[in-house]
Amino acid sequence: MTVPSSARAVVIGGGVGGTSIAYHLAERGWRETVLIERAELTSGSTFHSAGLVGQLRSTQPLTRMMMLSVDLYRRLKDETGVDPGWREVGSLRLASSPARMEELHRQAGWGKSFGLPLEIVDGAEAGRRFPLMTTDGVLGAAFLPTDGYLDPSGLALALAEGARRRGATLYQGVRVTGIRVDRGRVTGVETSDGPIATEVVINAGGIYAPEIAAMAGLTIPIIPMAHQYLVSRLREPVPDDLPTMRDPDLLVYFRRDAGGLVMGGYERHPAPFGLDGVPPDFNNRLLPEDWERFSELSENAVKRVPGLESGEVVRLINGPEAFTPDNEFILGESAVRGLFVAAGFCAHGIAGAGGMGRLMAEWIVDGEPSLDLWRMDTRRFGAQYRSRAYTLARAVEVYSTYYDIHYPNEERVAGRPLRLAPTYSRLKELGAAFGEKSGWERPNWFEVNASVDGERRPLGWAGEHWSSAIGAEHRATRERAGLFDETSFAKIEISGGGAGEFLQRLCDNDLDKPVGSITYTQMLNRRGGIECDFTVSRLGEDRYYIVTGTAFGNHDIEWMRRHQPDNGSVVITDVTSAWACLGLWGPLAREILQPLTDSNLSNDAFPYLTEQSVMVGFTPCRSLRVTYVGELGWELYCPVEFGAQLWDTLWDAGRAHGLVAAGYRAIDSMRLEKGYRVWSSDITPEDNPYEAGLGFAVRLRKPVEFIGKEALVRAREQGITRKLCPILLDEARWIALGGEPVRVNHRPLGRVTSGGYGYTIDRSIAYAYLPIEHAVAGTAVEVEVFGRWIPGSVAAEPLYDPTGARIKA
Repeated sequence: MTVPSSARAVVIGGGVGGTSIAYHLAERGWRETVLIERAELTSGSTFHSAGLVGQLRSTQPLTRMMMLSVDLYRRLKDETGVDPGWREVGSLRLASSPARMEELHRQAGWGKSFGLPLEIVDGAEAGRRFPLMTTDGVLGAAFLPTDGYLDPSGLALALAEGARRRGATLYQGVRVTGIRVDRGRVTGVETSDGPIATEVVINAGGIYAPEIAAMAGLTIPIIPMAHQYLVSRLREPVPDDLPTMRDPDLLVYFRRDAGGLVMGGYERHPAPFGLDGVPPDFNNRLLPEDWERFSELSENAVKRVPGLESGEVVRLINGPEAFTPDNEFILGESAVRGLFVAAGFCAHGIAGAGGMGRLMAEWIVDGEPSLDLWRMDTRRFGAQYRSRAYTLARAVEVYSTYYDIHYPNEERVAGRPLRLAPTYSRLKELGAAFGEKSGWERPNWFEVNASVDGERRPLGWAGEHWSSAIGAEHRATRERAGLFDETSFAKIEISGGGAGEFLQRLCDNDLDKPVGSITYTQMLNRRGGIECDFTVSRLGEDRYYIVTGTAFGNHDIEWMRRHQPDNGSVVITDVTSAWACLGLWGPLAREILQPLTDSNLSNDAFPYLTEQSVMVGFTPCRSLRVTYVGELGWELYCPVEFGAQLWDTLWDAGRAHGLVAAGYRAIDSMRLEKGYRVWSSDITPEDNPYEAGLGFAVRLRKPVEFIGKEALVRAREQGITRKLCPILLDEARWIALGGEPVRVNHRPLGRVTSGGYGYTIDRSIAYAYLPIEHAVAGTAVEVEVFGRWIPGSVAAEPLYDPTGARIKA
C-alpha cells in the first residue's frame, strides 16, 4: 500500500503515543489522518514497557490526563474488539519512613481534590492486599482502587484499530526521511515511499523524536535511558487480583504477570543509551541484560518480597525509554508552525497515552488543549537544552532521583551554575542561598539576614528548604528597603509599524496610552483562559517592552509568534540577556535613590505605572515604577555590562538607611499578602480574568477586538460560578503549599493554588478557587495539610495595604 500524496495530518510513530493521537484525531472527524511507523506498530519502546497505570501525579493536569486514560482503557476492548489487557486491580504505594508517610498524606489530599478514591491504610492492611510481601518497616500505604495495569502492545493495537475504524490510515515499514518547512510552517514530509503534503505533522517518535525534530531544524531534549525489569515465577501462588505495588523507599515496583511477578525500579546509577544516535535498525530490539546494574534493585526487591529469592527468573528485560530533563512529557506545537511534538514520556507513556492523545487532538483541531499543560509544553525549554551535555546531566539527575521525596522549593543540582547575572559575585559574597530557574542562578535568601534568636520553623514540608532569613528580608523591605536582583526576568521587545495593533488584538487591557505608560495585562485564548500575564511599557509610538516571569519567556514569545502577522510589520525580540534588572522597594526607596540621580522621583514627576530613562550614578537605566511586593519602588533595567556597577551604587547608598539584600522567597511572601497572581498556579489557561479576580485589567469596550473577548462577554452575561480568593488559616505554623483540598461544611469544593506565610500580617495564607457563593469574606473553610484539616476563613483582598497607599506614596 503506497502512501497518499496528501493528508490532513501525519503522525510519525506507531507506539502508544502515536496510535492514541491518530485515534483521537479520527474521532474528531479528521479521517484523512495518516500514521507512519518505521518498522512495526509497538516496535519502539512500547513493546517492552512494564504496563503499570497510576493516576495520581504531582499536578492537576497530569492527574486528569491519567484519569482520562483509564476512562478510555475501560471501554477499548468493547469498542475495538482488540483487548488491551486492562486489569483494574488497584495500586499500593508504601511508606517506610515518617517522611514518606507525610508524602502519602499529602498525596491523599491531592486525591480528594481530584476526586480520586484514594485511601491511607496501615501496614497490616497493605500486607493483606499484597500477601506476597513482608510488611517489616511499613508504616502505611496509599491505596487507589481505580489504578491497574495492561498489555502495552495490546493497548497500541487497540488504539490503532480504533483509528482505522474511524477512517485513519496506518502505514508500517515506512520511514520518514525529511520534513518540509516553508517560511516557518510545515508543508509536508518525505518518506521512503514518497512525499506527503500536509499542514500538520505530529512527532510521536519516542526515542527517535530528537532525530525527527532535527529534520526541521529543531532540538528536543530527550535522553533514552536503559530501563530494566524482571519477569519471574514464584513458588507461592500469585493472587489474580493482586494490586500493583510501589515501594519508593526501596526504589522498586511490582505487578502480576500471567501467574508470575514483574519487578522493576529506578536505580541510582542509570545507563543512558544512544547518545551518539539511536541505531537505525533498533526496532523490536532489547539491550543486553545488565545484572550488575540491576543488583541494587533485585536486592531491595527481595527485602520486600522474599519469595523472589527462591523464584524462577524468566527474563530480565532491558529496553530504552525516553526521559526528559524535568521528568515531564514534551507536548504541543513547536517553533515550526504545524509541527507538533508528543514525546519524552518518562516511563509514564502507558499510563498517560489515552488522555495525552485526546489533549493533543484538542490542541491540533481546536488550537489549544482544554487543560493547562504548561508543565509539559515544549516551549518551557530554553536555549541551554540545545546542549546534549546539559540535557544529559539533568536527565540523569531526574532518573536517579525518580523515587525520592521531592519537597516544594527543592532545587536541582545538575548543570549548575549556568546563567549568571552580572551581580553574581556580589550576591555570592553576601552569602546568597541560590536557587535556579530556567538556568539562571537566583538568590532565594541571604543567610546573613537570618534571625539571631531564630524564628519558629513551619511544620511539615514548609519547613524544608526554609530559613528565618525569608521573614527578616520580608520585614526589612516593608519597614525600610530591600534590594533584589531580578536579571532573570524575561524581557521582550515588540516593535514595528503594526506593533500597537498587534498587542491590542492579543491583550485584554487597553494599551493605547501615552509613551511612558505601563499597563498590566493578560493575553487570552479563545475560551478566555489566561495564556500570558505581564506588564507592557510603551517606549515609543511603535515600540513596547514586556516583562514576564523568568520561566515564561519562551512560552509568551511563542504565543505571540503564533499570532504574528507575516507581512513584517511586527518584530518580536527576546532581549532578556541584554538587560540586568535590580528591584529597589520599600518605604525608604525614594530616599535611597533620589540622591543618585538628577531626575525628579517625586510622585507627581514620576507616578506609579510609568517608565522613564534615568541615570543612577554612572549607570543609564530604564526605570519602571512598578512593584510585585506592594511597596514604593522601581525596577531598574540597565545594559548588562553596567549591572555590577548599579548594584554597588545602590548598595553603598542604602547602607545608611538599613537596606537589605533580599531574595525571591521574600518576594513570594509579600506578593501573597498583596494578592498578586502567579501564572501557572493561581492563573492558568483554564481560568478567565473574572474568575481570577483580574477583571480590573479587562477593557471590553476598547476599539480593537481581542482574542478571548467573546468568551469574556459570555462570562459577564452568564456570571462566573467560581472565584479565586485568599484564605487565612487559623494555625500559623501549618502552611499550604499548593494542591491541598479545601472544604466548606465538610464538602471538598476547591484546591489550593498557592500558599505561604505573610510575615507582616503574621498569618498562614492560601489561595483557592471556590464556588462563587462561598467566595465571600468570612466563609468558614478547612484546608487539609498533611492529613490534618486546618480551619480558616475566606478574607477580603488585598490582605495588606488595601488602598494601595504605600505603592503610590
